[in-house]
Amino acid sequence: MRIRSSFCISIFLSLLFLAFAGQVNSQPAPEKKVPLTRILFLFDASQSMYGQWQSGAKIDIAKKLLSELLDSLNKVENIEIAFRVYGHQKRYPPQDCDDTRLEVPFSKNNIALIKRKLSELQPKGTTPIAASLEECANDFPKTPSRNIIILITDGIEECSGDPCAVSLALQRKGIILKPFVIGMGMDESYMKSFECVGNFYDASNEVTFRNVLNIVISQALNSTSAQVNLLDIYLKPTETNVGMTFYDNFSGAINYNYIHTLNSRGNPDTLSIDPISAYDLVIHTIPPVTKTNIKLNPGKHNIIAVDVPQGFLELKFEALSDYKDLPCIIRKSGEMQTLHVQKFNTTTKYIIGKYDLEVLSLPRLIIKDVDISQSKTTSVQIPKPGMVTLTSNASGYGAIYQEEKNKLTLVCNLSESSLRETFVLLPGTYRVMYRPKNSRETAYTIDKGFKIISGSSIIVNIN
Repeated sequence: MRIRSSFCISIFLSLLFLAFAGQVNSQPAPEKKVPLTRILFLFDASQSMYGQWQSGAKIDIAKKLLSELLDSLNKVENIEIAFRVYGHQKRYPPQDCDDTRLEVPFSKNNIALIKRKLSELQPKGTTPIAASLEECANDFPKTPSRNIIILITDGIEECSGDPCAVSLALQRKGIILKPFVIGMGMDESYMKSFECVGNFYDASNEVTFRNVLNIVISQALNSTSAQVNLLDIYLKPTETNVGMTFYDNFSGAINYNYIHTLNSRGNPDTLSIDPISAYDLVIHTIPPVTKTNIKLNPGKHNIIAVDVPQGFLELKFEALSDYKDLPCIIRKSGEMQTLHVQKFNTTTKYIIGKYDLEVLSLPRLIIKDVDISQSKTTSVQIPKPGMVTLTSNASGYGAIYQEEKNKLTLVCNLSESSLRETFVLLPGTYRVMYRPKNSRETAYTIDKGFKIISGSSIIVNIN
């Protein structure tokens, strides 16, 4: 009875453990949190906004359409909105380039307050765009979020500021994403001055203005997916497991770092990437491959294709060799720039093509035009070295030279203080030249030749 009872308890505990393990393994992966988005509307209330624009004054049309847009944002989750205005406090002339104020700071459920402030605006002053953008940096709370500025204006900078420089500085500091600029019925000569500030949209009429507002909000809020297809020589997306970096094309800031992955179906994995910026993508192959000015379609799945056909280079020497951690410099064929330093008895991926190898052995071994082919492994094996031990009775000056075709090439210098040194050398013919320190005449130079055979060890006395 005791045996049977113990057996039953053992089975029960085993089943309980399996059930618990099954529950743990079946837990769904944690959902990725949607980041908080903060949108700061920077609104032009300068004197020029009284200008007529089809059905009425620009200021009245902008108030009406922006108010309608704000209503549509009332129930959007994970969003905070703020409202800054310039040119509305002091009448022009005289010009006041400090006329900018945050009318409604960021908070939840503040759209009614923004609409009220919007309705009360009366254009008065000038257009300090650069100064307003600088102040925007202090409007965003320090907690993490996607920080977006939407500038609505009908004119250009009037206070000698540099909106482009300010916008670039804010983006490089990571304070904001690339701003949106909506130009209301602007003169064509004004438009180019805003291309360096952010994503510029020309609203030439009321209908266009309404559409542009919706497009901008859609880009600011909608999630966008993308996949990076790393193409082999056959234009198939088979390359993977390599680092890649998305840089902001405008500011140069690092936006995303990923290790490329193929999913369980063998397809490039899907990424969530902010569509506001244009990107420069660097694939960290050897050598790296760059694709510039990548623009994503908001709310859609984007495919980014990059040609990175790769093969393998295997560097080998015999397992019982006297080499330890022997490095090899890898360069593109015919070029001097170092691409990589690879150790022997390792295998590394390279973009297909021809490479020159410089083995940091004694003496250095140059191997030219090594061909790397798609998905194939090119093996390079160097001869097993030998060893020479140089001994002397007195310290002095000297060096080892390789002798080839009646020509001597320096291999390495000898220690000026050591009486015994051992060197690992490639097979070949060598000479050692040596003069003791206490010998003041060149004629006392000792010149001895020796030969290195793979796997052998010799002693050369240079007294």
